[in-house]
This record gives sequence, C-alpha cells and structure tokens, in this order.
Amino acid sequence: MKYIVVTGGVMSGLGKGITTASVGRLLKNRGYRVTAVKIDPYLNIDAGTMNPAQHGEVFVLSDGGEVDLDLGNYERFLDINLKSIHNITTGKVYRDVIEKERRGDYLGATVQIIPHITDEIKHCIREAAHEELTPGETADICLVEAGGTVGDIESMPFLEAIRQMHGELPREDMVLIHVTLVPVDTMGDLKTKPTQHSVKALRELGLHPDIIVGRCKQVIGSHAKKKISAFTDVPARAVISAKDAPDIYQVPMELEKEGLADVLTEYLNLENREPDAGWYHTVSQEYTNRITVAIVSKYGIEDVYISIKESLKHAGRALSTEVNIRWLDAETCDQKDLADIDGILVPGGFGKRGIEGKIRAIRYARENNIPYLGLCLGFQLAVIEYTRSVVGIEDATSEEMGPGSHVIAILPEQEDVVDLGGTMRLGDCTVNLKEGTQIFDLYGSREVVERHRHRYEVNPEFIGRLEEAGLVFSGTCGNRMEVCEIRDHPFFLATQFHPEFKSSPTHPSPPYLGFVGACRKNKITTQTR
Repeated sequence: MKYIVVTGGVMSGLGKGITTASVGRLLKNRGYRVTAVKIDPYLNIDAGTMNPAQHGEVFVLSDGGEVDLDLGNYERFLDINLKSIHNITTGKVYRDVIEKERRGDYLGATVQIIPHITDEIKHCIREAAHEELTPGETADICLVEAGGTVGDIESMPFLEAIRQMHGELPREDMVLIHVTLVPVDTMGDLKTKPTQHSVKALRELGLHPDIIVGRCKQVIGSHAKKKISAFTDVPARAVISAKDAPDIYQVPMELEKEGLADVLTEYLNLENREPDAGWYHTVSQEYTNRITVAIVSKYGIEDVYISIKESLKHAGRALSTEVNIRWLDAETCDQKDLADIDGILVPGGFGKRGIEGKIRAIRYARENNIPYLGLCLGFQLAVIEYTRSVVGIEDATSEEMGPGSHVIAILPEQEDVVDLGGTMRLGDCTVNLKEGTQIFDLYGSREVVERHRHRYEVNPEFIGRLEEAGLVFSGTCGNRMEVCEIRDHPFFLATQFHPEFKSSPTHPSPPYLGFVGACRKNKITTQTR
C-alpha cells in the first residue's frame, strides 16, 4: 500500500479536499486503484448532528455514514463508494481507545496520547486503506487528507501519528503533500512568506513535505517556485502551482500540466503510465444551451447543497446545458421570484422554518407546468401540497411541523429514538420502480439502490386517497413510498431518497438528467411561443 498524505497550512478553506481528490484522479487516470481517508479533528463522532449552515453539507455514504462533504468530492472524482471507516474523527478515535481501556485490552497500562491514541489513529488509517473497493479488490494507493491547519491543537495527535507512519514505512511508500496559500499583494507580486512559515511549522512537528501545492489566484512562476524551494528544501519541480479554476473538475488537468503526476510516480516508485484522457474529455464538454433553475432553500449558504449543485452540473454537461442556479429564500419566495425560471428544485432539510414558502413554490410548479424536482423533504412537501390543493385536506402537514392532518408521519422505528446521532434511516436501500412511469424510464430498471437520510414517511392512511386523486407513487421500498410523480405534467418528480449522493461526472444521476432535460425543453417551448 502506498500512502499520499495531504496537509494544509496558513488558513482553512484552501481546497485540500479538491486537491486530494484531484491527486487521486491523476493516478486513477493512469490505471491505479485509489481510495481515500478524511481525518476530521473535531470531537464529534460524525457530521450527522452538525449544523449544515456552519459546517456545510452532511454527505451520506452507502453504509449510512454521515460524513464531511470532502468525502463526496472523493467519490465524485474517483468513482468509488466509500464507507464510514474512511472518515476518522477525534471522537471515533477516543471512543475506541476508551472502550478498549474499559475492557482491559491495555492490561492495566496508563492510557496516553502516545502511544495509545497515535497507535489507534495508525490502525484506523491502515484499516481504511485496505478496505475493499469492490469484492476482492483493494486499492494500490490511499489518499489521507488531514483536516484542519498545521498548528491547530486538535490536529496534533494525527500529525504525530502520520510522522510515526512515515518512519515505519519504506521511503517510497509515503509522500507528503503540503497545501499552502501564495497570496498576491496590491502590486500584483506573489508573496512566499506564508508558505515558508507554514512549512517551518510542519517541520517543527517532524514532518518534511515532499511536494508543495501553492494555492494562488494566478500561476506561480519559476522565480517564486525557486524561492519557495530554497526556503523549504523541496525541489522546484515539486513546487506545484494550483491557481483558481472556473470549475473544480478542471483542477486535475491543471495539476497534470504542472507535472504533479510525474513527481508522484517518481517518489512512489510507480510506473508513469500514459494517462487515460476519457475523464478529461467528459469534464470538458462544451455547453450549447443554458437554463436557470430555482433552488428554494432556507439556508443562505450554498455549501449546504454541494452535492445538488454538482449533480446539476453533471447532468448539464451530459446534455450540453449550462445550469445557472438561482437561490431563493424559502421564507420570502413568491410568484414574482419564479416568473422567469426554467425549473424548480426543493431540496432536503429539517424544521418548519420556510416550509410554507417551499409549498408555494411546489404549487406554482404544478399549476404552471414548470419542471419540478423534489428531494427528501421536497418529496414530502410535494405530497402535502397535493393533499391540500387537489385532495382538499386543507390542514395537511407533516408530523414534524406540528398539529394538523399528518399526511407525513414519523417512521415507526423512529418513535422511541432518543439519541439524534446516526439514528435516521440512513444509507443504501433498494427501491422498486413501476414500469410505465417516468422514474422507470429514467433508470431503465425495476430496481435501483439509492441513499437515504430521513425520519418521516408518507402516512399509509392517506396513500389510497392520494392515488385516487391522481398522484402516482412510482417507487416503493416495501410498504414505504419512495417516488411520486404526476402523469399530466411535463416533469413533476420527487424522491424520498437523495440521488445526488451517487452522481458523478461520468455517471450523472438519472433524476437530474430527466430534470435538466425537461428544463431545457421547457425553455425552448417558452421561447417559441
């Protein structure tokens, strides 16, 4: 097993996750099997209970793990399915060590950060690295992203564990990449001092970077690279420029041009194979159409819905259609905000704030033949809107929202749940699709596996009345409703599952393909009237 460890310095938010995913893509394009591990130094066991407005999207893995959004980037860039084991947090490490201490596994020893915590971290990294990607297939190379910034107190045990691993492994089995900021001053000059200080802090911890990736608004020239090299003992050819890119999927191509793959294969003693250009071709498709999609959300931060944004991009690129997103505040959204858009999307979420605004948007889409895609809560609210407006039950609502006719009810197994972390209906579930429906045509299969994250479902007591009124439940999982659609509408589709969690540039999500295609058709129809 080869390891590539990615650390970050100077400041957070530099794009370590995209850098890590891009490095993996470079190697995957050369035929190597790649997996990835994200280290998050927070005390939470996982990201499930975190406020998405503060932390960003909670990404859901196939086994139900609720993890940092960077693991979503890994899956999209590398076309792999990761598991909870690939997200290591301080909370998980300390919990496991304490459980071992309580069982007496340490034979009475005084449990300390070194060696017990660092040994557990190394064990977690190795275990995740050797986890099978598919039955019988393990990776050749494991990417390890160390979250946080060098110098953070929370990150110290993880960096110490990485230092120990580096000493335990053969020289050619681990490469350390350090991502830093190379700012530009008001005169347009590149400033290398932040990188120098960041590398100095890293070396004080016993870690010496093999490669430096400098994040900058412009290309880092040879003069600046030589200066960084002189102060850090990193060869100039291993100082890689990573300027801002208009699209994250172009980052691997920029790193390819910088020669990063050549340096990596040399340091890891790998065969430097000719890269497969297929992925680059896929992410470089030109747009011939443009649409505007409204996403009606109560969160004002786009990072909450990164997977949705990327899934629209994947579908748009496959259909040569650029998707412009208009973010609308669910609490203030009205008809004038929706007048000139080509499609409406209502995403998942929790709580009752902004619910009525989302329902108004859904009604507008249904009554005005505007393509609609509902996801999780967007599925539940589509059912509520239909129950109110078509079935005639005016007080229809969700049990989550308060009193009324609960057309959406809590899942039976959720009624007695006390702990919030990791207790929702999570991860992969098999969904059965009805032939002759829109969702069946999109997937072309009677069974699909998609990921879930919810506590509520369509109340079985109302299903018969809804179907009699014309709502089609076209996907089910046992006796649970998973998909609804309207037949006499250009495109009105909602799913209880989250199809965005399985979308990638090479495998766009079928519901998103259908939605973007319907939006494009709607725009063309509107323009020709």
